Amino acid sequence: MASKDISMLKIDKLAPGHRSSTRNRNLAVIIMLIAVASALILWRSVFSPVVQVESGVVTLAYPSQEFTLLNASGYVVAQRKAALASKATGRLEWLGVEEGSRVKSGEVIARLEGRDADSSLRQATAALAAATAQHEQARVEYADAERNLQRMKELLAQGVVSRGEYDSAEARRDRGRASLTAAAANIRVAEAAQQGADVSLDYTRIRAPFEGVVLTKNADVGDIVTPLGAAANAKASVVTIADLSSLMVEADVSESNLEKVRTGQPCEILLDALPGSRFRGVVHTVVPTADRTKATVLVKVRFSDNDRRILPEMSAKVAFLQRPVDEGEQKPKTVVPPTAIIARGGASYLYLIKGERVEEARVTPGGRAGDMQEIISGVKAGDKIALKPLDRLKNGSKIKSGDK
Repeated sequence: MASKDISMLKIDKLAPGHRSSTRNRNLAVIIMLIAVASALILWRSVFSPVVQVESGVVTLAYPSQEFTLLNASGYVVAQRKAALASKATGRLEWLGVEEGSRVKSGEVIARLEGRDADSSLRQATAALAAATAQHEQARVEYADAERNLQRMKELLAQGVVSRGEYDSAEARRDRGRASLTAAAANIRVAEAAQQGADVSLDYTRIRAPFEGVVLTKNADVGDIVTPLGAAANAKASVVTIADLSSLMVEADVSESNLEKVRTGQPCEILLDALPGSRFRGVVHTVVPTADRTKATVLVKVRFSDNDRRILPEMSAKVAFLQRPVDEGEQKPKTVVPPTAIIARGGASYLYLIKGERVEEARVTPGGRAGDMQEIISGVKAGDKIALKPLDRLKNGSKIKSGDK
């Protein structure tokens, strides 16, 4: 009886009151989670707002910028440049160079088909050999006639031979002399013919007129090459070469700034292809004519040092300087805008932008570099920094940056 009473005290989980209590507890948990998430979002938006900042980049500044009078842009141009072709017309048989090949003065770099010219040269050479042999024969005959005339002269004095026989010997000697003279002339004719044939054959060989580098290849083996290039599909030049020791920067200078430029003035050259290098230069000449359409004057700047990295047609910027760059002024300085530096507690800081947040970086300032501030240590060129508003930032602040 007692056990029956105890079993009646068990809670029926399927009863309506119990199900309602469970739903209420689950709903309370969900509401609590939503409240916590809302509070977290509200806290982040109120107490940790996203700061819109203006950003910049740590750059390199060269000391020469402080005594630069004028900047101009232009291109690297070879002052000695040639498009090589042949005086003869023919099919290109051999090409021994390609773009970038270095050639020496007088070096054969291409050859046209020249079997006809080669045949003419062999014929002229054979004709010269025949003329030489005829000259030797005439020389021998003349020497024999001269000796015979001497004998006849002695015999005539002794009365052994008649005057007519002596005259015949003398005439023979004269004919031998004339034959020898004609043979010598024939040799000169044959030599001239051989030289002409050799020149004609040499016309089929294309040689470099000076030491340089091949810039472009304009024809391939099998192409027809003609001096004027007038025929259809014919090539006027095979390759174009340039003397890289004659490279200069040709820059356009405004007429209003021309008084700041003089021959022999020191310059510094920056090539877009080699942004990490600066090259010493000197004003070579100011071309004595102006471009009326652009109101500019062409100035040629010569490189003081040869560098194989410098190539024709590279774009360049030229800084015309007040004085030459000293040895200690050749290295660049790491600089930032002075307003980007925060002074606090006797130390200096910059805000480095790392993704969507800023990090405080302690730096060591140096001297002024024009309107910029040198940084000796703490950051490097290329680092992205916050410029303003610095008073709203702290270490780890979340930001949205805009490049300057």
